Amino acid sequence: MSLIDWIVLIVTLIAVIAYGIYKSTHEKNLDGYFKGNNSMSWFLILISIMGTQASAITFLSAPGQAYTDGMRFVQYYFGLPLAMVVLCITFVPIYHKLKVYTAYEYLEQRFDLRTRTLTSILFLVSRGLSTGISIYAPSIILSSLMGWNIYITNLVMGGLLIIYTITGGAKAVAYTQMQQLFIVFIGMFLAGYMVVHLLPDGVGFTDALQVAGKMGKLNIIETKIDVTDSLWWKDKYNIWSGVIGGFFLALSYFGTDQSQVGRYLTAKDIKESRIGLLMNGLVKVPMQFLILLIGALVFSFYMFYDAPIFFNQAQLNKASAKAEYTLPLAIHQAKHDSLNVVSQNQTKQLVEAIHDNNNKQTTIVQHKLEETLKQKQETRSQTLKLIKQADKTADVNDTNYIFLYFVTKNLPKGLIGLLIAVIFLAAWGSIAAALNSLASSTVIDVYKRLWYPNKSDEHYYSASRWITLFWGLFCIATAMFASQLGSLIEAVNILGSLFYGTMLGIFVVAFYMKKIGARAVFYAAIIAESGVITVYIADIVSFLWLNVIGCLFVMIFAQIITWFKTGNNVPVNLTNI
Repeated sequence: MSLIDWIVLIVTLIAVIAYGIYKSTHEKNLDGYFKGNNSMSWFLILISIMGTQASAITFLSAPGQAYTDGMRFVQYYFGLPLAMVVLCITFVPIYHKLKVYTAYEYLEQRFDLRTRTLTSILFLVSRGLSTGISIYAPSIILSSLMGWNIYITNLVMGGLLIIYTITGGAKAVAYTQMQQLFIVFIGMFLAGYMVVHLLPDGVGFTDALQVAGKMGKLNIIETKIDVTDSLWWKDKYNIWSGVIGGFFLALSYFGTDQSQVGRYLTAKDIKESRIGLLMNGLVKVPMQFLILLIGALVFSFYMFYDAPIFFNQAQLNKASAKAEYTLPLAIHQAKHDSLNVVSQNQTKQLVEAIHDNNNKQTTIVQHKLEETLKQKQETRSQTLKLIKQADKTADVNDTNYIFLYFVTKNLPKGLIGLLIAVIFLAAWGSIAAALNSLASSTVIDVYKRLWYPNKSDEHYYSASRWITLFWGLFCIATAMFASQLGSLIEAVNILGSLFYGTMLGIFVVAFYMKKIGARAVFYAAIIAESGVITVYIADIVSFLWLNVIGCLFVMIFAQIITWFKTGNNVPVNLTNI
């Protein structure tokens, strides 16, 4: 990056962080640190919720996801609006009336301490691991720009985030996320504009969409249904897994994950929480659609210009530096370059045929272009094998590097720094919120409830800062292993799906199955979690269905155990809650 880019990056980061810390300088108690003294409006709730979701993974990996697999990933969010309605009706009133810090406090009142502790542990494990992956995302940027070792970069990035989170608490997170998202939206809009602006003369936005569509990148909705086909169940993104599996995932994420529950518990009242959640349901799908659209446009851009054979240039250069791989890799690169020329000419022919409304010629050129892209993919696959042979620890999935490569190679000075700042800010906002939620659950559900129940508020406030430090170090350790996970946006959602279904099932039983007791739901949750992990390892269904399976398993097994009279606890009467 140029000096101007570094100045833009550093000034943007410092300004946003300083503002957030300034807005939270008086929050020196537990209520302020975790709940912002219940002073947040619906707009801040919306921004905080969106900021917690929209991590660096969203802006770094989602465009790459669309580049490689098309836009069908957006179906993953189709169940979210309906989940927001259910949350507003069921979850939000109970949490607010009980004035809880965490969602899991309610479970002790409904069941017992054991169930509360189990659910909070499921959350802590899933969120701790996911946050580690989130730390790795911005580390990729620093590592690529500075040539730093990725492990050292994880330490630097994680250390900055720990300081940022410990200093501010919930209110700092909320206020900085407001600034962050503002900059994020400006940055992504400029990125989308520049993709189109940099296209060849005579090629516009519509043409770019036409090219992306012909190459299968605008596959927004897939409605195929064949429950008898095992491959259909393994299909990650179609309308059915998106609406059904996405609904269960969104319901569990926003209803049982403290990183999200903690956002709307900071609201002034129930009304503000509900409006914030409902607005999130309306805004999230089009926002994700536009981010994925940028990835599809980047694909079209590289149909007119030279696309690299591998977007992680640092890893490619590392393999090329080894003498025995220099020549083979150069041969593959030369072949890929020649195919780039062919595909560029065919893409121009495709646009001309579309302009002339010559459907026959369009189809002919499209098929030729598809064949050329197939050859490019074969050449790329051979290159990946060589990279892996040169370094057995190499990550040969470069999805997370596609958008970063485009930004650093094609955008003007200053804008590069702004877009890098966008990804950093998105990372810091979501990770800080996650660390804050990990600390709140640990302090409230474990430290205060099980170990030191009768200490002062100052003691718990001090402990929360040390516990935030602990979770920050845990997440840094997790980030060290994230390089082998492929597409980060998929990895973090798969990880959540391993736990969310079980967590949701516990809450569904608590809300709706009034005759189920504590012992039944506790053992049902353990069986369900074991079942979910078994189904995942066996690779029976795509990860979105794991949320449905986990929830249903808890409900079914809890009812069966109750029928066999093993649940002896009498359910709490919820009519007064």
